[in-house]
Amino acid sequence: MWEALGTVRDLGRLQEIAAVLIRYGFGDVVRRVGLADVLQRAGRLLHWNDPGQILQMSAPVRVRRAMEDLGPTFVKLGQVLATRVDLFPPEWIAEFSELQNAVPALPYEQVRGQLEADLGQPPEQAFARLEQRPMAAASLAQAHRAWLHDGTPVVLKVRRPGIREVIEADLRLLARLAVIIEARLPDLRRYRPAEVVEQFTRSLRRELDFAAECRNAERIAGNFAGHPEVLIPRVHWQWTCESLNVQDFVDGIPGRDLDAVDAAGLDRVALAHTGASIILKMVLDDGCFHADPHPGNIFYMPDGRIGIIDFGMVGRLSEQRRFQVARLLHGLVTQDPEAVTDVLLEWAGGVEVDESRLQQDLGSFVDQYRGVPLKDLRIGLMLGEVTALLRQYGLTLPADLALMIKTFLTLEGMGRQLDPDFDMAGAARPFLERIMRRRYAPRAVLRRSRRSLLGALDLAGDLPRDMRRLLQAARRGRMRLMVDTPGLKGFGDQVNRAANRLTVGIVTAALIIGSSIVMNSIGSGSNRWLLALGVAGFLGAGLCGVWILFSIWRSGRRP
Repeated sequence: MWEALGTVRDLGRLQEIAAVLIRYGFGDVVRRVGLADVLQRAGRLLHWNDPGQILQMSAPVRVRRAMEDLGPTFVKLGQVLATRVDLFPPEWIAEFSELQNAVPALPYEQVRGQLEADLGQPPEQAFARLEQRPMAAASLAQAHRAWLHDGTPVVLKVRRPGIREVIEADLRLLARLAVIIEARLPDLRRYRPAEVVEQFTRSLRRELDFAAECRNAERIAGNFAGHPEVLIPRVHWQWTCESLNVQDFVDGIPGRDLDAVDAAGLDRVALAHTGASIILKMVLDDGCFHADPHPGNIFYMPDGRIGIIDFGMVGRLSEQRRFQVARLLHGLVTQDPEAVTDVLLEWAGGVEVDESRLQQDLGSFVDQYRGVPLKDLRIGLMLGEVTALLRQYGLTLPADLALMIKTFLTLEGMGRQLDPDFDMAGAARPFLERIMRRRYAPRAVLRRSRRSLLGALDLAGDLPRDMRRLLQAARRGRMRLMVDTPGLKGFGDQVNRAANRLTVGIVTAALIIGSSIVMNSIGSGSNRWLLALGVAGFLGAGLCGVWILFSIWRSGRRP
C-alpha cells in the first residue's frame, strides 16, 4: 500500500515520520494506518530520549513536539491547524500557536548562488551594500538587509535552496496519510484530515511563491490608499520573483516590545484603536485581510502609524460572506439567537443537525450576555464559545471563515495587551452597521434582483434543451447513476484478500494432488524428470501454504 506512494525518497521520509510518531507515544496511530510494517521492514532503530518524560506530556504538547521534529512542512501544518478553532479545543489551538518558524540560518555562501540567479546579476552589483549575516531565518526563507544605490534600506527574503522539493514530498505523504486516516481511524474523521490537508497544500504552495506574497501586499496597500495611519512596505519588482522578494525595510518598534512603545511616548489606546480599524477594514470592508497579524508582523512607527509585513497568508471573504459575518456579529451584540443560528446553518453546508436544540443552546449562550455593556463584550471570547458549540454539533467552518475568526481572536488579544479596556465590540460596530446599510441599499438590492432574474431566465431558456437531452439518454439506455460509497472500500479490500487466499489454496491443493499422481506413476522405473517434477510440485505447495499462513497471521494483526 505505502510502497505505491512513489520514490525511495518518499519511503525514507515515511520511515522518519513513523519513527517520530512512535517516539512521542503515537505508536497505536502508526500501527492503525499501516506504517508499522514499513518501519519494521526498514529495520530502523528508534532512539528514545527519556520516553517516560515524553509520555507524561499531554497529547497536544506531544503533537506539537513531534511537528517541530518533523521539520518545516509540519510546522507550517501546525500553524494552519492553529486557525481551525472550529475543529480543535483551546488547549490544542494554544499548542499549535506555539509552533515557531525560527531555525538556524544558512551560511551566505549557500544562498549566494540562488540569489545571483534570481537577481540576474551579482548581489554586489545590484545593491550598494548587503549584509551577509541574516537578520532573521525561518523554515522557508531567511532575510538579509541591504541598501539600494540611492540609500534606500530594503529587506531581501530569500527562499531556502531545495526547500520546494522537500515540501512537495511531504505534501504527497500527507495527502495519502489523510485518506488512510479517514478510512481507518473513524475517531479522527471529525477533524476532516483530507479537507485540512487540501487547505494546507493550497496555503503552503501560495506561501512558497514570494511574488504572490508581494501581489497580496500591493493589493492591500491599494485598499488603504488615502489612509496614512497604515504603512505597508513598497515592493521592488525589478528584483522580485518566485523565490525572492525585495521590499522596503520597516524601521519600527516590534509589536511585542511594549516597553519600547512606552519609552517612545506612543499612545497605547490610540494604537489599539488604529490597529483594530485596520484589521476590521480589511475583513469587513475589503474582503482581503492579513491572516496572520501576530506581534512579529506588526510594527509601531514613531509617528503613530502601524506597519504590517509578511503577507504570505492572506484570507479572502466574498461580499456574501462579509454580510454573513456582519449578521453573526450583530446577532451576538444584540442578543439575537435566531440570526446567529441562521448564519451557522448556512455555514454548515446542509449538514443534518437538530436545529431547534442548536437554537436553544445558542439562546442560552446569548442570554448570558444580556444587559452587559457593549464595552465589556469580548467579541473574540464570544466567537470562541460559538466555535465550541460548532464542535459539539459536529459542524465545521469553511477555511476562509476559520481564518477570519482566528484573526479576530489575535486582534482582540493584541488590542487588550495595548489597552486593557480595549472595546472590540465598539470598534466593530460602525463597520457592521455600514455593511448592513450597504447590503440593503436600493442600488445593491436592485443589482442582486437583476442578477437573480437573469439567472432565472437563463435557466428557463436552457430547461427545454436539458430535458430533451435527459429524455434521449433515458430512451437510449445511456442514463447513468453514479453512487460513491467510500465506506465499502475497506470491505472490498477484505473480500479481495480473501479471494486471493482462496485461489492460492486451490492452487496448493492442485499441486499436492498432481505431484502425488506424478510420484505414484513413476513406479519401479527411474525417470529423473518425473521425480524432479513431483518434488518441485510439493515444494511449490509448501511455499504456497506458508504464504497462506503468513497472510492469515497478518490479517489478524490488522484492526
